[in-house]
Amino acid sequence: MKNNYCVIMAGGIGSRFWPMSRNNFPKQFLDILGSGKTLIQQTYERFLEVCPKENIYIVTNESYLEHVYTQLPDLHRNQVLAEPLRRNTAPCVAYAASKIHSINPEANLIVAPSDHVIKDEQRFREAVTKGLAFTATGNHLLTIGIQPSRPDTGYGYIQFQEDDKKEDFKISRVKTFTEKPNLDMAKFFLKSGEFLWNAGIFLWKADSIMKAFNEHLPDMYLLFENGKNVYNTPEEADFIKKAYEKCTNISIDYGIMEKAKNVYVLSAEFGWSDLGTWKSLYEELPHDDAGNATAGQNIMLDKTTNCIVNLPNDKLAVIQGLENYIVVYSDNVLLICPKDDEQQVRNLVNDVKIKKGDRYV
Repeated sequence: MKNNYCVIMAGGIGSRFWPMSRNNFPKQFLDILGSGKTLIQQTYERFLEVCPKENIYIVTNESYLEHVYTQLPDLHRNQVLAEPLRRNTAPCVAYAASKIHSINPEANLIVAPSDHVIKDEQRFREAVTKGLAFTATGNHLLTIGIQPSRPDTGYGYIQFQEDDKKEDFKISRVKTFTEKPNLDMAKFFLKSGEFLWNAGIFLWKADSIMKAFNEHLPDMYLLFENGKNVYNTPEEADFIKKAYEKCTNISIDYGIMEKAKNVYVLSAEFGWSDLGTWKSLYEELPHDDAGNATAGQNIMLDKTTNCIVNLPNDKLAVIQGLENYIVVYSDNVLLICPKDDEQQVRNLVNDVKIKKGDRYV
């Protein structure tokens, strides 16, 4: 277990959860589910069962450092990696893997987002344990795929190479990756039985992923490999600032996983949601007899069905005649949007920024 490391990616803005998630306080630092713990706190505690506390690293934007320090006080400052610029997930992984590899060349990593919901923690730990055992044995890049329950157009899909084995947490070679499909294609994927949702959770040895960077993103590999002598020194922050200025803005999926030949997927089901949108939160919350999910003490609904309504306890909402809507009040913004149009929230945020400035985003 001493070679098991966890990298939690916590630098995203969470714009599809606007207006609750804001640039200065994104969703990973919020108690979205009303559990008493924020999403990043739940993620951190989940991985304490997988690897030693000192082997858990957080990668976040430098503007969120104080949020991480406050919400995860047990972490040493060296375990929190500050990104000076947003450059997508590939630089995030390269930075963390290179730094950890410089500490322990035998490190076996799991890389995961900070804002996912996992209901069956025991099943999750079993899946991760099997995955880490697999990646420890060779030069494998492994991702976790979730058995799809509906033709969701908000997720990426992974096609796996079918075989005759029927086993729990089956590991298969990956055939293709597909970004968010249209509804007809998502229905085809579900019916075929050959596709899994891409959970964005990765497992590999630090050495394996660095080899993959060297092959597929060699410029990025060299940028971070050149920092091995400055990691965990006072010069690290300045080095990383210069490195990120030169980094390509690219995801780990597109930059590595879709190109490498040694990619595998572990099929799993443990009550997963990426909690990426208001509709996905609606699915996780309890509903009243009319199918409404509400958060707030002063919400009055009449002839209103299948809506999600979220507002502070000191605000009153009286809603009549709505069906399948998102109604959210947070700070200085009210959002009213059809649930079926939730993928447009990110575009709405961009419009607000252009027309009203940063005050509301």
